[in-house]
Order: sequence, then C-alpha cells, then structure tokens
Amino acid sequence: MAGRLAIDFGTSNTVVAVWDETEQQGNVLHIPDYGQYTPYQNENISVIPSLIHYATDKQQWVGSQVLQRNLYHSKRTFRWIKRYISNRSPIKMRLDGQSLSYFDAGKDFLLRVILFATEELDISDEEIALTVPVESFEHYENWLNDVVSETKSLRFRLVDEASSAALGYGANIQPGDVYFIFDFGGGTLDVSVVLVEEEKSQPQSGKRCRILGKAGLDVGGATIDQWLFQAVLRKNGRTDNEESVREISNTILVECERAKERLSSHDHADISVINPFSGDMIFFELSRIQFEDLLEENDLFSKIDRTIRRALNSARERGYQEDDIKTVLTVGGSSQIPAVQKMLRRIFGKDKVLFNRPLDAVARGAAAFVAGVDFYDHIQHDYGIRYFNRQKNAYDYRTIVERGTPYPSNEPIIDLTIKAAYDGQTELGLPIYEMSEQRTRPEEQPMELVFDPSGTARLMTITAEDDVHRTRFWMNEHNPTFLTANPPAQQSEKRFQIYFSIDSNKRLLINTHDLITDRMIHKDYPVVKLT
Repeated sequence: MAGRLAIDFGTSNTVVAVWDETEQQGNVLHIPDYGQYTPYQNENISVIPSLIHYATDKQQWVGSQVLQRNLYHSKRTFRWIKRYISNRSPIKMRLDGQSLSYFDAGKDFLLRVILFATEELDISDEEIALTVPVESFEHYENWLNDVVSETKSLRFRLVDEASSAALGYGANIQPGDVYFIFDFGGGTLDVSVVLVEEEKSQPQSGKRCRILGKAGLDVGGATIDQWLFQAVLRKNGRTDNEESVREISNTILVECERAKERLSSHDHADISVINPFSGDMIFFELSRIQFEDLLEENDLFSKIDRTIRRALNSARERGYQEDDIKTVLTVGGSSQIPAVQKMLRRIFGKDKVLFNRPLDAVARGAAAFVAGVDFYDHIQHDYGIRYFNRQKNAYDYRTIVERGTPYPSNEPIIDLTIKAAYDGQTELGLPIYEMSEQRTRPEEQPMELVFDPSGTARLMTITAEDDVHRTRFWMNEHNPTFLTANPPAQQSEKRFQIYFSIDSNKRLLINTHDLITDRMIHKDYPVVKLT
C-alpha cells in the first residue's frame, strides 16, 4: 500500500514530512526531543540537526539533544555524516576502545529518526520515502537499504531530491511548465531541469515530473565552513598542526558555521575562541563583503555557474531552452546565502527565483511521492566498462550507458565484442563502473576538512587518486566474470557479442552470443541495477 512518511536525510539537517490526505500536501512532522524549530519568513520549520553524540555512559544523543547539552563541539559528536558516507570516507573515530565509522554513526542516527517517526504515526505495513541526491552512487543507496532492513518490517522507496523539491513547492507547480531545481545543501550542490506533466489516463495521480537535465557538484555548506576555518587560521598566523589549535579545532569549526549563518541576515559576524588550557585566543572579525570575497577566492560562483550550465545544456539537447524555464525553485540551507541568491537572480531574472521553501520542500515532495504522486525519470549517471588501454599503459573507461538515457529501452543501447586475454581462458567478464565527473583537476590540490580518529578537525589534500575513488564505483566487483567459454577461448579471438538494454526497473540487461559455438548464452540477463 502507499505510504505517508518521508525522510530527507541531509548533511546539516534532516526533515521529516507526512502526507495529509485532507489538505493533499506533505507537511513537516515535528519529532519531540530530536527536532527544533527554525524560523524562516513567516513559518517555523521543524528540522532535526544531523548530529549524533556518543556519551561515555553508552547513551546516544541525537539532533537537538546534542545542541541542548552543548555537545556540538565535542570530539564524540559526529557531524556532516551524509557527506562522509557519500564520499565513502574510511575515517573512523576511536571511542571507548571501539572504532566507529560515519556509516555506523549515520545508521544509528537514521534508525532512531525512522523508528521514532513510524511509532508517532503508527506505521507498520506502509512504505516510507527516503530521498537521495542527484549524484548519489549505488553504495549510498545500498547503505540506506541496509539501514531500513534493520527495522525488519518497513518497506521503502528512494526518491530523487530534485524531483521531490518540485513536488514540494506544491501550489507553484503547473503541468506543462519547465522548472529549474537548485538544491544547495550542507554537503552538495544538485541542480536539475524538470518538466511537470499530468497523466491524463490516471488523473488521480496528479502532477508528475520528468527530468530533462541534471548536474551535481561536491560543494556545500560544509565546504564553506572549511574555507572559513582555513581563513581564520591564516588570519591568526596559525596551522591545524599546532597542538593548541587541535585542542579547539572543533570549537573553531562550530563558530565558523555560526558566523556563516549569521551573515545571511547580518552585515558582520565575529569568530572568537579561547583555548581553556593555554589561554590562546583565536579571533576573526568578518563582514559580509569579506565573506563574499572568500567565496569568490575559492571559485564558488564560477563552479555554481558551470554546474547550472551543464544541466541547462542537457535540457537543451532534449529541445528545452533556458527561456522555457518558468520558475527556479531553491532548496537547501546554503541557498539562503545572499550572494548565491543574487547570482541566481542575475542568471534567471529576479522574478523567476523562489526562496520560500529552502528547508522543507524536498521532504514535503517525497511525502507526496510515497502517497501516490509520481514522476518520470531517466538514468542519472554514466556507466562504463573498465579496460586496459595499452597506449596509455593504464586503465581507461568506455561508456555504455550515458546519463539521461530513458528506460525501458525498446532496442539495444550498445553492443560490444569481448576478446580473450590469454589462451585457454574460460571465465570472461566485464568490470562495470558507475561514473561521475572527476572534480579534481590535475593542476589543483584541493583541501578537505576531515575529522581524524581522535575527533579533531584536520585539513587534508584531496589527490586525483582520491577523486577517482569517489567518482568511480565498481558495481559488479563481486561478480566480474559472468561469461563462460566452452570450449576455452584463445588469446585475442573475438569470442562473445554482448547487447545491452535497460528494463523498467532500471536493471542493465545483457544478451550474449557465443561467436564460436553460435549459441545464445544469456537472454535479458540482469547484470547490475542502475540509478
């Protein structure tokens, strides 16, 4: 049966929404103890800070409980959890003789939110909706599946955050119009162009969104906090390697985040931290103009512009121009930064951009989706085959499914010829990778703020190798060889012809013809699940 509950797990905040059948809209659900009200315009929006603290007495504090107990700066508190999970961070914190990863912390946090919310609504056999970013990889979706599976009885559906945002703006959405979704949250920037359609054969299903173009970038509020953190240390002539700085690094980071938020509504903000052990003081007075200069120095606005252009170009390839966009819908806490809002107004025109649901649109829309309001979608990532390029003397990738490919496919989308690597080879296969754009340029050495096993904030260089790890996910690592040659193949002989297609469940299917025996080995054989 359809559901009512949706959860938008975010890097900074998590929002829970429930579908109201009478009002025909998703409404934010306040979770006592965990949630806190955040004023925005004329409303108070209930959000759950995406925080979990592991106390020495084995107690776990979640969301606003962490803030109420003044534990946000503690080295035993996990923050930016979604960002670390999305990047498959191997970092673990050593607490009370045990190692806890961000995957562990995220599971503990999300399970508590899910169980509390389902008990509040007395949900047993209904589906719940969980939102995923445009640039999420299968490992993130698998992690969500593992989390929900621990509830034993709950079923869930994954909903694209961009399409959820379109549905979440509700009254502002009209069938037949094109909208631009700008989702700038704590961990990532996700943008998409969507066409709202109405299914005439099923009028009760309401509005539907078909995604025309998507793009994503690994930049968010946490990245901006990192830039502020670096600027504060530079201004004070300090580095994060100094013991006196390490002792208060988390507190500095908290003050950077608060200053960033204050500058969305004020012209000045101070960052002031005193080391209680040494008496050393870190101080930084920051104006909004200086803050915007810092964003400019870190190339934020040009990165945002390039990301927007990628999505617009994808939509243009499908016959939709920038002038076709009726409204820009903004979501995510970082979309509240005045300079970012000014940039969007400059690009799209001040009358097109809406800022009235940055915190809750995604959760509200996901609640609508799980209640039965659905949308069309397409494949969100590029998928490729890894092979050894002898000219480069290194591995390379050949794309077999491009992002934007509609599904199901009526005809094969591509065919490949597979050769044997050596005489007598009986097991052949294809390493299939989910691919995103590499974000690190060869000439760059970007920095990222991470927490070491002791819980201390440190700056680390992100290498090109790290970037490849984050943007290339081996989907069939545990089943790479699924072709059996009988009789054995000979080196370099053309042995198999493979035809790829996609079914209605986003599964990549293969049909395999053995060129030597002239037999079909596979017929619509599912290899991996696409996203």
